[in-house]
Amino acid sequence: MPVSAWSRARLSRVILSLLIVIFLSAGAAVCRAASIRGVVTDPSGAKITGANVVLLSNGKVVAAGVSTADGSFQISTGTTGRFFLVVSAKSFRQVDTPGFYAGALDYVERNVVLEPEWVRESIVVTATGTATPQAQTSAATNVLGPLDLALRDNLASGLRLMPGTFVVQSGQMGAVTSLFVRGGDSTSNKVLVDGVDAGDLGGRFDFSPLSTTAVEKAEVYRGPDSNLYGADAASGVVSLTTPRGTTSFPSLLFHGDVGNLYTSREEMEVAGAHNKLDYLGAFSWLETSNDLPFDEYHVATSAANVGWQPSANTQIRATLHYGVDATGVPNAWDFYHVADSATEKDQDLFLSGSVNNQTTGDFHQSVRYGMTRKREQYHLWSETGTGTFDAYGDSFGYPVTITGANGFSVSGQALLDFAGSYPEENQIVSNRDQISYQGDYRFTPHVIATAGFHYEDERGAAPGSSYLLPVERRNYDYLATVHGDFKDRFFYTLGGSLERYSLFGTQTSPRAGLSYSLLRPRTGIFSGTRVLFNFGDAVREPALTDQFYSLYNFLETNGGQSTIQQLGISPLAAPSTRTYEGGLEQAFFSERLIFRSSFFHNEFGRQIEYVGLDLIPELLPNLTPAQQNQLEQFLQANGAYEQSLNTEAYRGLGVETTVEGGIGRNIFLRGGYTYLDAVVQRSFANDDVDLLGPVPTYGGVANGIPIGVDSPLQGARPFRRAPHTGFVTATYATRKLTGLLSAAFASRSDDSDFLAYDDINGGNSLLLPNRNLDYGYAKLDLGGSYQLLTWLGVYAQAENLTNDQHIAPIGYPSLPLTVRIGLKIEWGPGSGK
Repeated sequence: MPVSAWSRARLSRVILSLLIVIFLSAGAAVCRAASIRGVVTDPSGAKITGANVVLLSNGKVVAAGVSTADGSFQISTGTTGRFFLVVSAKSFRQVDTPGFYAGALDYVERNVVLEPEWVRESIVVTATGTATPQAQTSAATNVLGPLDLALRDNLASGLRLMPGTFVVQSGQMGAVTSLFVRGGDSTSNKVLVDGVDAGDLGGRFDFSPLSTTAVEKAEVYRGPDSNLYGADAASGVVSLTTPRGTTSFPSLLFHGDVGNLYTSREEMEVAGAHNKLDYLGAFSWLETSNDLPFDEYHVATSAANVGWQPSANTQIRATLHYGVDATGVPNAWDFYHVADSATEKDQDLFLSGSVNNQTTGDFHQSVRYGMTRKREQYHLWSETGTGTFDAYGDSFGYPVTITGANGFSVSGQALLDFAGSYPEENQIVSNRDQISYQGDYRFTPHVIATAGFHYEDERGAAPGSSYLLPVERRNYDYLATVHGDFKDRFFYTLGGSLERYSLFGTQTSPRAGLSYSLLRPRTGIFSGTRVLFNFGDAVREPALTDQFYSLYNFLETNGGQSTIQQLGISPLAAPSTRTYEGGLEQAFFSERLIFRSSFFHNEFGRQIEYVGLDLIPELLPNLTPAQQNQLEQFLQANGAYEQSLNTEAYRGLGVETTVEGGIGRNIFLRGGYTYLDAVVQRSFANDDVDLLGPVPTYGGVANGIPIGVDSPLQGARPFRRAPHTGFVTATYATRKLTGLLSAAFASRSDDSDFLAYDDINGGNSLLLPNRNLDYGYAKLDLGGSYQLLTWLGVYAQAENLTNDQHIAPIGYPSLPLTVRIGLKIEWGPGSGK
């Protein structure tokens, strides 16, 4: 039947409508495709053309692209889920970006920095507050990555492999471990766990209970950075990061090893990711007898990391680290040859909750809540000794000869424990809740501004035999920083902070960093030259014990106002730091070798010194001898053996150098050397005993050498800062075999044996000169792993191959050669790859 004109017209309209619907549907499908865009650059910020960009989901390629002339790329995909970007280019190492979730309508920006094939450079955060390639910062920042931490059970050995750092462990495994950065005090470092301040109130941090379980990397920033991190970041910042789950279904990892000295370690980890969720949980247990009586040690660590992305540009994350440890505290064995019956226990909880939002392509903001709960208990269970007592019932060790690295020796019996009621107990409590906000805005591709606010509520308690003295501090920090560059050649960081601390008032902390590429990265023998400069101020909070046992408070409470006026003693203030730094970075042989050298000059002012209780008669002449003795005994019974005041100043200047490079694709070498010239410029107490006398009258021993008993003399070096330190590392890594060799070196350093009035006659015959009292050492470690099957591997780690007994300070024998051998079992997609 013939079709009428009206029918033909109607059919044409229907076909046209169908075509329009199909076209619009196709357009909608394209619009609903997730878009991933970004820019590929090298560490200096130069754009990389022709980089291959591959988008993976569930182990399969879902899209691919190539960076254009300006380094940009764009990939679209119609699928929803979790993705990874794999980016590669000639002469650069292939990079896998962290996984992310993207919905069908999401726009995702992922800028990628490719590292040179032969060297290792990292993206760091501590230098600027935002993720920045090392080559674009002037700050001295190094990173301990997964390979550096793989076979370590603690961070102490790894931290020795950094320029400008000096690690002091006062004993064997589990003993108090402190970090000194560029001559600064061990209490002047800010330690962060996923952005949460993990230190005690006042900056003190003991690294010994901190396991490497669930620690993906550690950034070590050398220099003051109160500008970004508030008080306590006076000498350096150590920032630890927890890994995230990435596999599409749960992956299980088990490590188990045994070693000499009855050492064993087990670690279990489960991790994965599904749709918008990623998760990781880990637990480890380590125990050892160590090599001394009453020195057993164990530590249990639990960790978790859970993230949820409601959209590609918003992420909610919570992390947790909880550690429980107990260790014997045998005291300085070489001084007594008998061990104290003492223990120390720690319970440390660090919790972080954060929301990160990429509000626009240029504006990123984050809010974080951090919680820190720390408990440290010390028990001396009984009076220990050899059966030798004085008239007061104090017990003594065996007759010993103590020889310092400086060649001086003394002989006798040293006071071990005071007569008293046992067990004795001390406890330190540090609680902190903190809230922080940070916003970053990119005004242009070359200028980023950061502004933020930190608030923390700190509560703590000081040691006491029968009570705890409580304290509460509320602190505020306001910060602003600008980071940018001119033509990818001149990089700068300018910023400052306003800090309001309840203990010491308001402070400002400016900071500036500049670097300039004299010679841009290129091929050839001389393949890049960069110069840098840094300046900064910082402060730290006094510790809880410093606050409670302030000499000013002590005198004011006990009628010593005249002494306060006579000596000009002031309330406790914030110790301060100022630094100047200039340096050079030179690349050789098409960036296969990188040489870095920096000169630094640090000034440490208002540092805290300690005055012994034996000065009470001179400080409080208004009290009767009986009252003075009663007050001294009361303070001593409650842990107040000394009183604190801000009277010390010293400077630390020196040079750091590092060299690193690769041989082929599998071998990486790194080495460094630091020279430190640290000198005490002012010491009100001087020898820490004769506070009132203008000339030291106490402590002269062999050849009339004056001695600083509890703190160094004016003109001497600060204690436990070695003038010469260095390290060398070599790693070999293939798909199945990994090997790691490392060596850390240190010269002799100044110290005290702290045996004032401690000989059998109550005298000072056991004191040794401070100069070069601690021995130098060389600590060699060797480890490796081999993948037998896709799911089974073996590993071994040997530490202190030279069996050096003088790595710890004088009096404390170091842990001898230790060897651990273990198995690694993996279950999950791509196990062993």
